[in-house]
Amino acid sequence: MSLFQKHQPLLAKAIEALHARTFFAAFPEHPAPAVYGETADADGQTKFKNYLGKKFEELKQTPANAWAGEEESPYTQERLGISYPQYPVSALVENSKKAFASWRKLSADERAGILLESLDRVKKRFFEIAYATMHTTGQGYMMAFQASGPHAADRALEAIAAGYEELNRFPVNVTWDKPMGKFNLQLNKEWRAVPKGISVVIGCSTFPTWNSVTGIYGSLITGNTVIVKPHPGAILPIAIFVAEIQNVLTENNLDPNTCQLGADTFGHMITKELAEHPEVKLIDFTGNSLFGSYLEALPGKTVFTEKTGVNSVILDSVNDADKVAANLAFSVNLYSGQMCTAPQNFFIPENGIDSPSGKISFDEFAQKFITQINSLVDNPKAGPFVLGAVQSKKTSERVIDSEKLAGKVLLKSRVVENPQFKNARTATPVVIELDANKKEIFSKELFGPIALLIKTKNTEQSIALAQELAQTHGAISCGAYTTRAEVHDQIADAMALAATPVSFNLTGGIYMNQNAAFSDFHVTGGNPSGNASFTNPEYVTKRFTWVGHREPVKA
Repeated sequence: MSLFQKHQPLLAKAIEALHARTFFAAFPEHPAPAVYGETADADGQTKFKNYLGKKFEELKQTPANAWAGEEESPYTQERLGISYPQYPVSALVENSKKAFASWRKLSADERAGILLESLDRVKKRFFEIAYATMHTTGQGYMMAFQASGPHAADRALEAIAAGYEELNRFPVNVTWDKPMGKFNLQLNKEWRAVPKGISVVIGCSTFPTWNSVTGIYGSLITGNTVIVKPHPGAILPIAIFVAEIQNVLTENNLDPNTCQLGADTFGHMITKELAEHPEVKLIDFTGNSLFGSYLEALPGKTVFTEKTGVNSVILDSVNDADKVAANLAFSVNLYSGQMCTAPQNFFIPENGIDSPSGKISFDEFAQKFITQINSLVDNPKAGPFVLGAVQSKKTSERVIDSEKLAGKVLLKSRVVENPQFKNARTATPVVIELDANKKEIFSKELFGPIALLIKTKNTEQSIALAQELAQTHGAISCGAYTTRAEVHDQIADAMALAATPVSFNLTGGIYMNQNAAFSDFHVTGGNPSGNASFTNPEYVTKRFTWVGHREPVKA
């Protein structure tokens, strides 16, 4: 049985899910022993600890002469001591060119089989990936497991399914028969999906696998070779993915340099040199808008970006203000506000929010919000694990500096002790009240646990500001609360024109931060927060070109 035959049933389900947009998850998100094995967690933790202070020697790519690594755990604030092979850009590109010659000639079936098998192998390593993610990004254990393991694998599967479907959209060959009266004109026609070439996937420090695997697998399924350039502070999680892809390639007598790890250090970053190399045709990027815009402007490149955005919450009317405040408080606490979908600007009318029990004033809702934040933060069984740790020292400094903004500080940020890691770098949300005329403050992303409660004249101004910010500065998510159908439609229409998805009236166990594979399009590509979307057809079709050949049918 071929690898494609082995995994074809899963691929068929994934393609069906792409169209249905209903719930589908191929990889269970709960780290239950019944699913993954009684010792899976302990084994994964042991494997992670065994990496510390050593060379990461699992890769099958061309041997390197130099090794380096600078990852630091946000929980211990100590170096992991793991070193990775270092290559000059010229070597990475040359290796990729050689591998491209064979990888591009494989059929879509063969490539799909290889890639699906790699995900099956990665599944067995979800727990070590979780600990690797915790100690590079600062994510809490549950988020680290889910986001870097099952959810990332689902996004990778989604990219494979989307790519496979597009590669099979048109026939490989056909006899073209045109009636010409007394005779027919006949041509044999064939079409080839020709990959663009070398792809570079540039990772980020906060979600090293979830934000990278779609680009990796999207390029590989369409026949391109890939150089994975992780953030120097978060290499290990994606290195494990790359190692498993290389394992399957090697076992099937294919060049492991088809997918290479191109790790670097803060002192010698290779990102720009890689991106500007003339042989690099595709670039996937997650990170700040300044660098993302630079990449988008590079000539001769097809670039897919997810950049920064300013995410808003529009509060008009509610059924249960306490449940709303609790949901939003969890959203700003989750991973210390370090998600690209986390809310920042909360637009609240100065005359308050309507509810079944009457008007809830701006100050009353602000107090409910703050109470819910403190309640979660001070819960020893939940707070430290929801907050996780702050990945970068710069983010911690930004939170402190935000208290100097020209507004009223309603809640100061503080450090909370993590019971498992006494040296964890933590920061609870800071809450600041601003007037709507302070646009220069709230019209930029303040990355981290920073919540701005903005007093507007009315809901109409709230909607107008949220739309303007999304159109001008970008937004990846938006939350809205209203019990009025006409306002619901007004918000939906305004934010749709700003290419921003809206989560309406969330009060239960789902938050505006979260996106589901096979259902939600992550980033729309329609506003300045990014030019691409996980995973619409364009995300894969731009990675290859249809080329047709024809010749007369022989008599």
